[in-house]
Amino acid sequence: MKQLFTSVFFVISIFSFAQNLKLITYNIRLDLASDGENAWSNRKDYFCSQLAFYEPDVFGIQEALPNQVIAISSALPKYSYVGIGRDGIGKGESSNIFYKKDRFELLQQSTFWLSETPEVMSKGWDAALNRVCTYALLKDKKTKQIFWVFNTHFDHIGELARANSIKLILSKIKTLNTKNYPVFFMGDFNSEPSEERIVNLKKEMLDTYDVSIEKPFGPTGTFNAFKHNEAVIKRIDYIFISKNNKLKVNKFAILSDSKDLKYPSDHLPVYAEISFN
Repeated sequence: MKQLFTSVFFVISIFSFAQNLKLITYNIRLDLASDGENAWSNRKDYFCSQLAFYEPDVFGIQEALPNQVIAISSALPKYSYVGIGRDGIGKGESSNIFYKKDRFELLQQSTFWLSETPEVMSKGWDAALNRVCTYALLKDKKTKQIFWVFNTHFDHIGELARANSIKLILSKIKTLNTKNYPVFFMGDFNSEPSEERIVNLKKEMLDTYDVSIEKPFGPTGTFNAFKHNEAVIKRIDYIFISKNNKLKVNKFAILSDSKDLKYPSDHLPVYAEISFN
């Protein structure tokens, strides 16, 4: 009998552990030689080692040029990824989703443009640049849990574009998520929490910062501008979750790791630890 209880406890423990999901969203800063000492070539190794250390189950990146995506994929062979560039396959910045290939099965994926014509390469509303959203439908191979991940980077200029991009993505989620699976919506929204579009988004989804069981860890903001000697107070990067009773946010953090007084990007990564009830 004792052996039976031990076996059952072991199975339950493994199952509970497998239900946990570690997520990161990370604007990696595009590869620009003009960044000087903060150029990608000087920070890519530490950037990749940071992700390897935290070992998220799923992470989304923004502002990634093709060579950066290749570098990250090569440094982190445990992961597969989806997503194409905003200027077409292999061109321009992308908002890729990386996931552990031994844990998850990819059921569906695509990239669409944040515009009035989302299915074709295009620039929307008052945006300065083409912008995209990449999504993936993933299935945990052990628990069979299925969930959506949406990853995006909103325009830095267009106010209307940022507001309408949220509306477009919420509409896309509603269209795709006919089976009411849990949804994770992450990225660089170029918007602070007090702005109307974020306030309105919180009526539809939950900000992991707000609902974390443990007190949020780290600085207040996510945009550091490579200024290691200044407080980081501007929060424009988010992980939102669907209002779904299956989800519980156990931990939230904004990770301010640095090396030799240098950040691995001009944004800090956002981390959330989720469990499926």
